[in-house]
Amino acid sequence: MTLLIKTIKELKEKVKEYKKEGLTIGLVPTMGALHRGHFSLIEKAVSQNNRTIVSVFVNPTQFGPNEDYDKYPRTLKEDLQGAEKIGADIVFSPSPDEMYAGCTLNNNYLTYVAPPYEYINKLCGKSRPNHFDGVATVVTKLFNLSEADNAYFGMKDAQQLLIIRKMVKDLNMNINIVPCPIVREDSGLAMSSRNNYLSQNGRKTALALSKTIFTVENLVKNGNIKDVRYLTDVALKLLEDTEVEYIEFVDYDNLENVSTIKNNTLFAIAARVEGVRLIDNILLEE
Repeated sequence: MTLLIKTIKELKEKVKEYKKEGLTIGLVPTMGALHRGHFSLIEKAVSQNNRTIVSVFVNPTQFGPNEDYDKYPRTLKEDLQGAEKIGADIVFSPSPDEMYAGCTLNNNYLTYVAPPYEYINKLCGKSRPNHFDGVATVVTKLFNLSEADNAYFGMKDAQQLLIIRKMVKDLNMNINIVPCPIVREDSGLAMSSRNNYLSQNGRKTALALSKTIFTVENLVKNGNIKDVRYLTDVALKLLEDTEVEYIEFVDYDNLENVSTIKNNTLFAIAARVEGVRLIDNILLEE
């Protein structure tokens, strides 16, 4: 049976028990509204660790003033059932007051973890100032509270994954970061909790993102096309029915733009459909 924990004190007590028994701990940080993408992370954590903790916490510090914090889907009952079915041992679902006790959010009374500007001023960070500060802060807190040996993150949030791996390396955190592949709906659309906002027609329009990803991959792999300017023009045409935020080809080691496809090039896109912000990406090789 999966234990639902809502307080830091109770979580730390359980973690202390696990550590005393010499058990390995896997952590899957989420904001809830769990789908097959999340479940794939939980499955991997369960298979690789003695105990698995899934956090379900809609983190206010990573949302901007005009973003969807208040309407972000909250489905704790269903999330708990899904995590239990897969074999998670704990679902940790604190309130913001519990997670940030004694601190007033969005002011100068909270200690933040600030990733390097060179990593957060690109891709999603350009339109979401302070977003990755909030992500890095809450992830650090979750790492400390869970004392996890391994933490599992999906590749769909590629920039987030890179930033977290750098944070762990730079701050000498004693935890292993396990990247996991993007999980897609049968249609090809990358799994996201925000897909629930889309109408049936919106879902059809949103397929332009995955179609663009796979088209560019095919042009690089089978067409031997490596010119980023040409590939960007192709992507723009395929995404013409969406509101494009960015189309980027970057070195996945440092997120610097590239002009020609080389090994470890991240092709990433963000676009809005029916006002819903969606992202997708793929790693390309020359």
